[in-house]
This record gives sequence, structure tokens and C-alpha cells, in this order.
Amino acid sequence: MAKSYKMYLGGNWVDRQNRIRIFNPYDDSLVGTVASASREDYAKAIDIAQEKFALTRELPAHKREETLRSVAVGLEKNIDKFARMMCRELGKAYKDSRGEVLRAIGVFRVAAEEAKRVGGDIVDLDWSPGSEKRVGLVRRFPMGVIGGIAPFNFPLNLVAHKVAPAIASGNTIIVKPASATPIMALMLAELIDKTDHPKGAISILPGSSRDVAPLLEDERVKLITFTGSAEVGWWIKENARKKPVVLELGGNAGVAVADDADLEYAAARIVFGTFAVAGQSCISVQRIFVHDKVYEKFVRLLIGKVKKLKVGDPLDPKTDVGTMVDSRALEDTVALVREAVKGGAKILVGGKVKGRVLQPTLLTNIKKSMAVWAQEAFAPLAVICKYRDFKKVVDEINDSVYGLQAGIFTNRLKDVFYAFKYIETGGVVVNDVPTYRADHQPYGGTKDSGLGREGVRYAIEDMTEVKILSMNLK
Repeated sequence: MAKSYKMYLGGNWVDRQNRIRIFNPYDDSLVGTVASASREDYAKAIDIAQEKFALTRELPAHKREETLRSVAVGLEKNIDKFARMMCRELGKAYKDSRGEVLRAIGVFRVAAEEAKRVGGDIVDLDWSPGSEKRVGLVRRFPMGVIGGIAPFNFPLNLVAHKVAPAIASGNTIIVKPASATPIMALMLAELIDKTDHPKGAISILPGSSRDVAPLLEDERVKLITFTGSAEVGWWIKENARKKPVVLELGGNAGVAVADDADLEYAAARIVFGTFAVAGQSCISVQRIFVHDKVYEKFVRLLIGKVKKLKVGDPLDPKTDVGTMVDSRALEDTVALVREAVKGGAKILVGGKVKGRVLQPTLLTNIKKSMAVWAQEAFAPLAVICKYRDFKKVVDEINDSVYGLQAGIFTNRLKDVFYAFKYIETGGVVVNDVPTYRADHQPYGGTKDSGLGREGVRYAIEDMTEVKILSMNLK
């Protein structure tokens, strides 16, 4: 039976007549209904968060650590509950959903450690004459109210990446989860509500993009951290007035397989990197470049592994590829494939819809003018092509408006360091896919992929102001 969810406003569970209906993308069953926040609700949440900042900024590190560890324990006790709801709400395969819950647990544990390390530095100021006996104490201080806007594709972990650093750094935060997947964030709020963290310091408010405007307009909101599409992200930057923004946006990730690579391993990892979470990840593999010496062998390996993937019911633990977020996303991807084929592309495997699931799809004979090359697919879809010269393949990887992460499979150190220097992305992954991410690493991109970095420590840096106490000890 579908459950009715209230929103978490200023530490209280609040209902509204205006509701968001959440349907399972696999079978269209009603998963639940969620109270939808109004513009006035967001404004009230800001009032409360500003008031509660007087408390959170004074919390000692051990109290912030305690809250974060309590949330991690709560998640750990409810892994299956969270994973199964994610399957239903998003259509993400159970194995991927469970993996996301485990990652979120890790985020809160890392944040618990980082809560003790916000700290600062001692800086000697006597570098020039006249500054003898002077010393500086540099510290980071919380900014205040943070506005967080999260996407649908990682409905728990990407909310965790906003909430956990805010708690760790002594800030308050108001989060708007994606309208397609708000239940996971509200379940997380239930765990936070059970801790001793000041009530009102955190609000989780599902709502429309239009009604979230107070987060951008109110000067008391000191930072916006947004994860989502490039189009929306850059609009937020233009309309956030003077406040700083952190943008983790789209990608069009390239991966190169050199002739000295372990082809079996590379094929297995690229299958994972392309089709995990049904390709709905900003660092999902989309463009695969293979050295011509090993191209034929590698393609055979890759196709063989793709054909073994099980597609279907996300709740089946054996399923590898679940559904896309909704029927529109599925239809848009099918249209993308048809357009490419009409232009001369060849389907190596997949390309068909099975029930509500797009079969894992690989295309070749791609032209750079095609959308499957230039745009972010955000689907279980990738293109594959040959290359000969490593420096030229670096140029090919860079041939994108995005620059989030890239991967290379090679053991040649000169090529590794060439890629590290010249690939225009926020991260280069060696002997693995660009889909790899450790949750404590700096994570973010260049070009249209965004501004700033996520990863708990780096998010804390964005959420704090550096201040120096300059002391004359004469």
C-alpha cells in the first residue's frame, strides 16, 4: 500500500494538501505521496535555520561527530529498507541501490572524522621587515544557512553529500530533493530527527523548482550547492545574486583502452561503468576509445559481457540493469539511438526496449555531429571507436563541452602523466573507468561540468569562511 509522507520543515513533520505522487517506473504502481513545499515553506525554513545557526555554530566537534555517527548507524541498521525503497522509487537495480546505501553510510562516517578536522593553521607573519613578533591564527568558521538541491539519480548518497558536510562544519541546511525521488531524503530525515542535533537545523523540503526561489533570493542563505543538469546549474549561478555556488553538473565521460591494457579487466569495468544505475550517472562511460591493435578482440569481449547482463525487475537481486527514471527518459534515449542509426551508426548490441527497460546498448560508426557523441546520454548507452595515437585520443576525450572525469587503461607511465596533465577534466582514473569515485575525494569538473568540488572535506571548505586572527606579540 502506498504511504503518505510529510515534509521535514524546521525539525517538524508538516503536511500539505498539495502533494507529489511517486510512481514506480518499472510497473507504474504508486509508491507514495509526498507533501509539496510552497515558497512560504522554504522561506519559513530559512527563518528557522538562521535562528538555529546560533546553536550549530557553537556545537563542539564531538557533538557534531556524534550526530553523524548516529545517522551512519541508523542507515546501517536499515540497509535493505532503504535499498528496496530506492528500487521502487527510482527503478534502480537492487545491487546498485544497496551499494548506494553503503556509500551513504561511508559519507556520514567520513564526515564524522572530518568534523574533528575543520580546524586551522598557524602562519608566521615575519616574512618581511616590520612584521617581527607577529603570528597569524587561521581558522575556518561555518557560513550559516546552506541551500542544497539534489538530483534523482542518487537520491540518498547525493543528499548525504550535502547534509553530512553541513553538519560536520556547524552549518544549517535546507535541502530540496528531486521531485521524482524525494522519499529517500525524507527517510534520511527520519534518522536525523532521532539524533540530538538541534531541531530546525536541517529541513528536507520536496517541492517545485519554482517554489525553491527563496533559497536563491534570501541573503541569509550563504551558499547554494546544486547537483543536476548543466542547464539548470548555470541558470542558478546567474540568479543566485552575490552568493557563491557549488555546481556538480553533467558529463560525457570518455575512456581509452590502450594496446597494453588488461583487456578482460578493462571490458568488465567498462561494462560496469557504462550500465550501472542504467547509465544514469554523470560519470557514466559514454565514449569508448580502443587502440586499433586490440579493437576487434576488445569489442568481442565487450559484447560478450554486455549480452550476459540481466535486465528487468529492479527488486530482483540478480538484475544488473533496471529502469530509467521515467518513460520520457526512455523515449528520449530511444529517439537518440534511432537518430544515430539513421545517420549511419551501427548497433553492436542492444538498442531495443524490453518492457520498461532499455537493453544495454553500444553503437559504433559514430559521427561527431551526432547527439550521442556531443550530448550527455544519461542512459545505458555508449559509443565505441578506434584510435592509434595516445596524444590524439586525449584530444578526442577533450572534444566535449563537459569535463568531469575520464579513464585510461594503460601501464605506460609517460602516457599516464600526459593524460593527467592534458585531459581537461576534474579527475583522471588510471586502469579503471571514470565512473569510479571515492566519496572522500575531491569530485567535480571543468567546463560545463561545474564549479567547485564535492567530497566531504572539500565540501566543508566550500561551506566555511577562512578568517585570520593577526597577533602582534611585541
